[in-house]
Amino acid sequence: MFDWFDTLFDLVQTRIFETVVQPIAYSLGLMAYSEMAYDGVAWFLYGMLQILLALVVIRPLESLWPAENWPDRRGTRLDIVYTLLARSGLLPLVFFVMLRPLTGALDGWLRLHGLILPNLEDLIPGLSEWPLISFLIYLVVIDAADYVRHRLQHRLQWWWELHALHHSQRMMSLWTDDRNNLLDGAISWFWFAMVSLLIGVPPGQFVLLVSAGRIIESLAHANVRMSFGWVGERLIVSPHFHRLHHAIGTGHEGRYFGCNFGTLFPWWDMLGGTANFEPGFPPTGIRDQLTGVNYGETFLDQQWLGLRRSFRAILGRKA
Repeated sequence: MFDWFDTLFDLVQTRIFETVVQPIAYSLGLMAYSEMAYDGVAWFLYGMLQILLALVVIRPLESLWPAENWPDRRGTRLDIVYTLLARSGLLPLVFFVMLRPLTGALDGWLRLHGLILPNLEDLIPGLSEWPLISFLIYLVVIDAADYVRHRLQHRLQWWWELHALHHSQRMMSLWTDDRNNLLDGAISWFWFAMVSLLIGVPPGQFVLLVSAGRIIESLAHANVRMSFGWVGERLIVSPHFHRLHHAIGTGHEGRYFGCNFGTLFPWWDMLGGTANFEPGFPPTGIRDQLTGVNYGETFLDQQWLGLRRSFRAILGRKA
């Protein structure tokens, strides 16, 4: 059905690699990494397509039905820088490539000792013959693992001090999804790549899983007064559902250290008792910002403050 798109994409990827990336790699003596560089071009193109789709579809929604009316959008500009850095695809590609030998060696050692680590294709015979169904199953399993990861980000103090940067945005928009401390992002991508390899995600589907998830996440963070109705809110994460996760107080405090941790599907919150479907579109941010706690205004300040607070948390000191 989408053969024309695959053909065009491969043509553009090859053209960019041969005319731009390959000459640079050759001049720097890095031809040993040419295969990884070729994959990197695909990640970059998918990232740019995600940004284009967000600008064409989601940005107009923010103008038509904003959850908050801002006199200007200057407070979102730095988040655009985070998005451009993240959507280049470097981190997920590096971790996926680096972890393949590790998981392969682990699988070989286990098999040598009679312990076979099953992946989804072992558990569901014939799954590889149904690429769409396998893709959806992988998406659901990875999202369940992501729910666990997200709860740990809020529960473990050292990790929260890194993740807090993401929640400190008072002007949450479609760009906020990638507003993360670099160490927090690296840990998250390590988690994503490890889960993907353990359940046997084929390399060709890995980039598609990331792309599908990021499009939904961009919409979930958008400054849009939008919910999906009683049924829809319980099927997929909406801007309303995720805004409650970013709401001052509601999203980061209480018995479970927050609510609505699901990335794509709210099912895990419903099962884990962390779902919140209350109406309204409250302000976003962290409560201690109202008392003057600073999370940084520039990129370097934001990165440094997160690292410093995390290190102090590890040492058991107050931030």
